[in-house]
Amino acid sequence: MTEQTAASVLPSIIVDGVRKTFLLNHAHSFKDTVVSWIRRRKTTTEFHALRGLDIVINEGDSVALLGYNGSGKSTLLKLLSGVMRPDAGEVLTRGRVAGLIEVGAGFHPELSGRENVFLNAAILGMQREEIEARYDDIVAFSEIEEFIDQEVKHYSSGMFMRLAFSVAIHVDVDILLVDEILSVGDAPFRAKCRAKFDELIAAGKTLVIVSHDMEMVRELCTRGVVIRKGELRYDGGIEEAIAAMNEAA
Repeated sequence: MTEQTAASVLPSIIVDGVRKTFLLNHAHSFKDTVVSWIRRRKTTTEFHALRGLDIVINEGDSVALLGYNGSGKSTLLKLLSGVMRPDAGEVLTRGRVAGLIEVGAGFHPELSGRENVFLNAAILGMQREEIEARYDDIVAFSEIEEFIDQEVKHYSSGMFMRLAFSVAIHVDVDILLVDEILSVGDAPFRAKCRAKFDELIAAGKTLVIVSHDMEMVRELCTRGVVIRKGELRYDGGIEEAIAAMNEAA
């Protein structure tokens, strides 16, 4: 890479000294609270999900966030999407961000699939004219045309995923965040989703994936970021990152 080319690469995501702590409640009833108070036991403990994390992800990078359950990956993805805010440090993103973080997130259960397409797309920053222009493509990609006018509270998790994914990838995004959502759904639809990821990568979009599917991250990602107990343990090539994750077990 020449100096001029390197200088033209801009960061899409900057995570600077980010910390996030949750309070875990151990008293599940009023009785538990009273007993703990009498015995002078704590009813809450702190869980440090992220401990001063520093990461820079450049425009066009395809990055896998790797680590075992409880490492802080999903917390980081929620901070990147703006669903949560850090307790300390900064999370900066450049451009439009779409997140597939939780099946059905952003969907209203009492509304139909059709109404939720418009609602979810608007949440992701699309204008009504833009949604109307892409509506048929969104529904066709989801493959749930016959259920589109049903209330989504009657949808299966797979139907939720199909519609949520279809909306997100039809938004003109700069950054796409994905958290294990492709574990829901059949093999042909997952293959179609992976092909769409390839299109986004070829178009220079930034992709950040949380997944335990090492085959998928090998296919889609060139870089891996390993997080363990809220701390950065490795940041580099995907094969080396997978090896580092296994060594950290």
